[in-house]
Amino acid sequence: MDVFTLCEKAKLASIRLSSTTTEQKNAWLLSIADALDNRVDEILSSNAIDMARGENLSPVMRDRLLLTRERVARISDGVRDLVSLPDPVGRVLSHHVQKDGLDITRVSVPIGVVGVIYEARPNVTVDVATLCIKSGNCVVLRGGKDAINTNRALAKVVKEALGEWSECVQFIDDETRESTGLLLKADKYVDVIIPRGGEKLKEYILQNTKIPVICSAGGVCHTYVEKTADLKKAKEIVKNAKLQRPSVCNALETLLVDEEVAEEFLPVVLSEMKAEKNIRVYGDEATKAIYPDTEIIDEEGYNTEYLDYALSVKVVSGVEEAISHINTHGTKHSDAILTEDMCKAEKFILSVDTADVYVNASTRFTDGYEFGLGAEVAISTQKLHARGPVGLNELTTYKTIIRGNGQIRK
Repeated sequence: MDVFTLCEKAKLASIRLSSTTTEQKNAWLLSIADALDNRVDEILSSNAIDMARGENLSPVMRDRLLLTRERVARISDGVRDLVSLPDPVGRVLSHHVQKDGLDITRVSVPIGVVGVIYEARPNVTVDVATLCIKSGNCVVLRGGKDAINTNRALAKVVKEALGEWSECVQFIDDETRESTGLLLKADKYVDVIIPRGGEKLKEYILQNTKIPVICSAGGVCHTYVEKTADLKKAKEIVKNAKLQRPSVCNALETLLVDEEVAEEFLPVVLSEMKAEKNIRVYGDEATKAIYPDTEIIDEEGYNTEYLDYALSVKVVSGVEEAISHINTHGTKHSDAILTEDMCKAEKFILSVDTADVYVNASTRFTDGYEFGLGAEVAISTQKLHARGPVGLNELTTYKTIIRGNGQIRK
């Protein structure tokens, strides 16, 4: 497969796409959504092949890979939701007139060509393609081998729905690392790379490309139960954050509990999670003293992203220790405090180094759809350009337009 040719086609198409009207882009999105609904059997047949090939994957990874009629319907509904969102292109970000009469306007424009390298979740194929179309970008998709057949079918549906504009979406139909390496060398054509996967994928990309990268790190997400928390609410929030879908990056991985409420709270919440999902608990000596079915871990163990029915637990002395622990072991993704003390909440908000900080809510809401952004390409854990869910606005940059009437610099 000639990856450079695909990237060159995307680059050429991006020049045309950048000036396309909102109405045209929305029409394409509706066409894609309808095609997904009409071709669901074809999509599910391809997904069944991947599921059969992945019979040795863990249950949570198989859940990430699985598509059902309901999940495909949610994907197409998400595409339709994009239609109602404002076009991020052409927004006036600033405007002023200089004393010499120069009229200076800064407006949002598409990035150009977005390369996305992702792993097991096939919905990403559609989410990313449609977000890029709405934001006026072309995209080069390189999915993981576990979902190759599903990704191939979804990319085909999207490209055929685009008709003569199909080159705006390029799909690298290959399972080898070689094609990933070639994409990372296509700096002549690709403007940004966005990895969506584990730490090893991110590290490989950062070490092997000159293309700017919007990093989406792993999700070692924390919830801190502060001593004034409503423990009844806290129990439900913790259970939702860990159990609702443990295989995703915004799921809870480390539970921090204030020592003043640990003996009351931990046996209840951990026993219920054990009964419901046979959760495995890892923690410190203080946690084991309260909940004996705990496997002791050292500090390094708190860096673990389980993506499974497993949880790290630590008893802490207060908000300062909780903040220090999160800033040491977190991945700057999503972290929460459960408290009735708003002064403690404010301290947590200001001090925790994270893209998305929650007060009295589950971290499972870190998601483009849930934030009203129309899905996301990834969750950025870096600080430049984009942070948190990378949605429509984050897929634009800006251009400065200077209008004059003959001015020259003296």
